[in-house]
Amino acid sequence: MNPQRTFAAVCFDCDSTLSRIEGIDELASRRGRRQEVSRLTEAAMSGSLAIDAVYAERLSIVSPDQAAMAWLGELYVRELVPGARETVQALHSLGKVVYLVSGGLLPAVRHLSRALAIPDTHVFAVAVDFDGAGAYRGFDSTSPLARADGKAVVCRRLAARHGSIAMVGDGMTDIAARAGGAYVVGFGGVAYREQVAKSADCYIAGLELTATLEALLTDAEREALALA
Repeated sequence: MNPQRTFAAVCFDCDSTLSRIEGIDELASRRGRRQEVSRLTEAAMSGSLAIDAVYAERLSIVSPDQAAMAWLGELYVRELVPGARETVQALHSLGKVVYLVSGGLLPAVRHLSRALAIPDTHVFAVAVDFDGAGAYRGFDSTSPLARADGKAVVCRRLAARHGSIAMVGDGMTDIAARAGGAYVVGFGGVAYREQVAKSADCYIAGLELTATLEALLTDAEREALALA
Protein backbone atom coordinates (compact mmCIF):
# COMPACT_ATOMS: atom_id res chain seq x y z
CA MET A 1 0.00 0.00 0.00
CA ASN A 2 2.74 2.47 1.00
CA PRO A 3 5.13 3.35 -1.86
CA GLN A 4 7.85 3.04 0.82
CA ARG A 5 8.17 6.79 1.01
CA THR A 6 8.81 8.26 4.43
CA PHE A 7 6.52 11.22 5.07
CA ALA A 8 7.99 13.84 7.38
CA ALA A 9 4.59 15.45 7.87
CA VAL A 10 1.00 14.26 7.55
CA CYS A 11 -1.99 16.56 7.06
CA PHE A 12 -5.55 15.58 7.93
CA ASP A 13 -8.85 17.04 6.85
CA CYS A 14 -11.39 17.59 9.61
CA ASP A 15 -14.93 16.97 8.39
CA SER A 16 -15.73 13.34 7.48
CA THR A 17 -12.09 12.44 8.14
CA LEU A 18 -11.06 13.12 11.74
CA SER A 19 -14.68 13.66 12.73
CA ARG A 20 -17.74 11.86 11.39
CA ILE A 21 -19.72 15.03 10.76
CA GLU A 22 -19.75 17.83 8.19
CA GLY A 23 -19.63 20.86 10.45
CA ILE A 24 -21.40 23.29 8.14
CA ASP A 25 -24.29 20.83 7.75
CA GLU A 26 -24.63 20.50 11.52
CA LEU A 27 -24.71 24.28 11.86
CA ALA A 28 -27.40 24.36 9.19
CA SER A 29 -29.45 21.87 11.19
CA ARG A 30 -29.48 24.36 14.08
CA ARG A 31 -31.05 26.84 11.66
CA GLY A 32 -33.50 24.36 10.18
CA ARG A 33 -31.71 24.59 6.81
CA ARG A 34 -29.82 21.27 6.68
CA GLN A 35 -31.24 19.94 3.41
CA GLU A 36 -30.41 23.13 1.55
CA VAL A 37 -26.86 23.36 2.85
CA SER A 38 -25.98 19.66 2.75
CA ARG A 39 -26.86 19.59 -0.94
CA LEU A 40 -24.27 22.31 -1.56
CA THR A 41 -21.71 20.59 0.66
CA GLU A 42 -21.99 17.26 -1.14
CA ALA A 43 -21.74 18.94 -4.54
CA ALA A 44 -18.52 20.67 -3.46
CA MET A 45 -16.96 17.57 -1.86
CA SER A 46 -17.75 15.35 -4.85
CA GLY A 47 -16.32 17.91 -7.25
CA SER A 48 -19.49 18.69 -9.20
CA LEU A 49 -19.43 22.25 -7.84
CA ALA A 50 -16.37 24.30 -6.86
CA ILE A 51 -16.12 25.07 -3.15
CA ASP A 52 -15.52 28.71 -4.13
CA ALA A 53 -19.04 28.84 -5.50
CA VAL A 54 -20.75 27.73 -2.29
CA TYR A 55 -18.52 28.78 0.60
CA ALA A 56 -19.93 32.25 1.23
CA GLU A 57 -23.47 31.12 0.40
CA ARG A 58 -23.48 28.38 3.01
CA LEU A 59 -22.09 30.67 5.69
CA SER A 60 -24.61 33.39 4.94
CA ILE A 61 -27.34 30.79 5.51
CA VAL A 62 -26.04 29.54 8.86
CA SER A 63 -24.43 32.78 10.20
CA PRO A 64 -22.71 30.94 13.09
CA ASP A 65 -22.22 32.96 16.26
CA GLN A 66 -19.62 32.24 18.96
CA ALA A 67 -22.00 29.95 20.85
CA ALA A 68 -22.57 27.90 17.69
CA MET A 69 -18.80 27.60 17.19
CA ALA A 70 -18.31 26.30 20.72
CA TRP A 71 -21.16 23.83 20.25
CA LEU A 72 -19.70 22.59 16.96
CA GLY A 73 -16.23 22.18 18.43
CA GLU A 74 -17.61 19.93 21.14
CA LEU A 75 -19.62 17.97 18.57
CA TYR A 76 -16.50 17.42 16.47
CA VAL A 77 -14.82 15.78 19.46
CA ARG A 78 -17.86 13.68 20.41
CA GLU A 79 -18.05 12.44 16.84
CA LEU A 80 -14.38 11.54 16.39
CA VAL A 81 -13.85 8.86 13.76
CA PRO A 82 -12.83 5.56 15.39
CA GLY A 83 -9.06 5.38 15.57
CA ALA A 84 -8.47 9.11 15.11
CA ARG A 85 -6.67 9.56 18.43
CA GLU A 86 -4.62 6.40 17.93
CA THR A 87 -3.60 7.44 14.41
CA VAL A 88 -2.37 10.88 15.47
CA GLN A 89 -0.61 9.42 18.51
CA ALA A 90 1.13 6.81 16.34
CA LEU A 91 2.42 9.45 13.93
CA HIS A 92 3.61 11.65 16.79
CA SER A 93 5.39 8.70 18.40
CA LEU A 94 7.34 8.17 15.17
CA GLY A 95 8.44 11.80 15.17
CA LYS A 96 6.20 12.90 12.32
CA VAL A 97 4.67 16.36 12.27
CA VAL A 98 0.87 16.31 12.15
CA TYR A 99 -1.21 19.11 10.68
CA LEU A 100 -4.92 19.72 10.46
CA VAL A 101 -5.77 21.40 7.14
CA SER A 102 -9.45 22.15 6.70
CA GLY A 103 -11.88 24.38 4.90
CA GLY A 104 -13.85 24.34 8.15
CA LEU A 105 -14.19 27.20 10.60
CA LEU A 106 -11.14 27.82 12.77
CA PRO A 107 -12.75 28.18 16.23
CA ALA A 108 -14.47 24.79 16.00
CA VAL A 109 -11.62 23.04 14.17
CA ARG A 110 -9.14 24.24 16.77
CA HIS A 111 -11.28 22.70 19.52
CA LEU A 112 -10.88 19.34 17.77
CA SER A 113 -7.16 19.76 17.16
CA ARG A 114 -6.52 20.46 20.83
CA ALA A 115 -8.36 17.28 21.78
CA LEU A 116 -5.93 15.41 19.50
CA ALA A 117 -2.82 17.21 20.86
CA ILE A 118 -2.18 18.94 17.52
CA PRO A 119 -0.58 22.34 18.26
CA ASP A 120 -2.45 25.49 17.29
CA THR A 121 0.43 26.43 14.99
CA HIS A 122 -0.24 23.25 13.01
CA VAL A 123 -3.88 24.09 12.32
CA PHE A 124 -5.00 25.70 9.07
CA ALA A 125 -8.69 26.59 8.74
CA VAL A 126 -10.87 29.60 7.92
CA ALA A 127 -11.06 32.36 10.50
CA VAL A 128 -14.44 33.83 11.48
CA ASP A 129 -15.24 37.36 12.64
CA PHE A 130 -17.73 38.21 15.40
CA ASP A 131 -19.08 41.48 16.71
CA GLY A 132 -18.90 42.57 20.35
CA ALA A 133 -21.99 40.55 21.20
CA GLY A 134 -20.58 37.37 19.65
CA ALA A 135 -22.79 37.49 16.55
CA TYR A 136 -21.41 36.34 13.19
CA ARG A 137 -19.93 39.16 11.15
CA GLY A 138 -18.15 37.33 8.34
CA PHE A 139 -15.30 35.00 7.44
CA ASP A 140 -11.78 35.49 6.13
CA SER A 141 -12.52 35.64 2.42
CA THR A 142 -8.77 35.90 1.71
CA SER A 143 -8.12 32.42 3.14
CA PRO A 144 -6.99 30.00 0.44
CA LEU A 145 -8.99 27.27 2.23
CA ALA A 146 -12.22 28.90 1.13
CA ARG A 147 -11.19 28.02 -2.45
CA ALA A 148 -10.94 24.78 -4.39
CA ASP A 149 -7.14 25.03 -4.61
CA GLY A 150 -6.65 25.97 -0.97
CA LYS A 151 -5.09 22.74 0.22
CA ALA A 152 -2.60 22.88 -2.63
CA VAL A 153 -1.55 26.34 -1.43
CA VAL A 154 -1.10 25.20 2.17
CA CYS A 155 0.60 21.91 1.28
CA ARG A 156 3.02 23.68 -1.04
CA ARG A 157 4.25 25.71 1.93
CA LEU A 158 4.46 22.64 4.14
CA ALA A 159 6.28 20.61 1.50
CA ALA A 160 8.85 23.39 1.22
CA ARG A 161 9.33 23.14 5.00
CA HIS A 162 9.29 19.37 5.47
CA GLY A 163 9.95 17.73 2.11
CA SER A 164 7.78 14.65 1.66
CA ILE A 165 4.24 15.13 2.99
CA ALA A 166 0.89 13.34 2.80
CA MET A 167 -2.69 14.63 2.86
CA VAL A 168 -5.56 12.48 4.20
CA GLY A 169 -9.13 13.44 3.38
CA ASP A 170 -12.51 12.53 1.95
CA GLY A 171 -13.21 15.18 -0.70
CA MET A 172 -12.01 16.66 -3.95
CA THR A 173 -10.57 19.62 -2.07
CA ASP A 174 -8.13 17.10 -0.56
CA ILE A 175 -7.23 15.73 -4.00
CA ALA A 176 -6.18 19.28 -4.88
CA ALA A 177 -3.34 18.97 -2.34
CA ARG A 178 -1.42 16.86 -4.85
CA ALA A 179 -0.72 20.03 -6.84
CA GLY A 180 1.03 21.28 -3.71
CA GLY A 181 3.32 18.26 -3.55
CA ALA A 182 1.33 16.02 -1.23
CA TYR A 183 0.76 12.29 -1.57
CA VAL A 184 -3.02 12.06 -1.25
CA VAL A 185 -4.66 9.31 0.80
CA GLY A 186 -8.41 9.25 0.20
CA PHE A 187 -10.46 8.20 3.23
CA GLY A 188 -13.91 6.73 2.69
CA GLY A 189 -14.70 5.55 6.19
CA VAL A 190 -17.40 8.21 6.60
CA ALA A 191 -18.37 9.19 3.07
CA TYR A 192 -17.52 7.28 -0.09
CA ARG A 193 -17.08 9.54 -3.12
CA GLU A 194 -16.31 7.77 -6.37
CA GLN A 195 -14.32 10.60 -7.90
CA VAL A 196 -12.12 10.80 -4.81
CA ALA A 197 -11.54 7.04 -4.88
CA LYS A 198 -10.48 7.30 -8.53
CA SER A 199 -8.29 10.36 -8.08
CA ALA A 200 -6.42 9.70 -4.82
CA ASP A 201 -2.91 8.22 -4.86
CA CYS A 202 -4.39 5.49 -2.71
CA TYR A 203 -7.83 5.01 -1.18
CA ILE A 204 -8.79 3.60 2.22
CA ALA A 205 -12.38 2.43 2.62
CA GLY A 206 -12.03 1.06 6.17
CA LEU A 207 -14.18 2.53 8.91
CA GLU A 208 -11.28 3.23 11.27
CA LEU A 209 -8.74 5.95 10.59
CA THR A 210 -5.94 3.65 11.75
CA ALA A 211 -6.33 1.90 8.38
CA THR A 212 -4.63 4.91 6.79
CA LEU A 213 -1.39 3.99 8.57
CA GLU A 214 -0.96 1.24 5.97
CA ALA A 215 -0.53 4.02 3.41
CA LEU A 216 1.26 6.54 5.60
CA LEU A 217 3.99 4.34 7.07
CA THR A 218 6.75 2.24 5.57
CA ASP A 219 7.17 -1.39 6.60
CA ALA A 220 10.04 -0.38 8.88
CA GLU A 221 7.96 2.33 10.54
CA ARG A 222 5.07 -0.05 11.16
CA GLU A 223 7.50 -2.53 12.68
CA ALA A 224 8.96 0.17 14.92
CA LEU A 225 5.44 1.11 16.00
CA ALA A 226 4.62 -2.49 16.86
CA LEU A 227 7.76 -2.77 18.99
CA ALA A 228 7.16 0.49 20.86
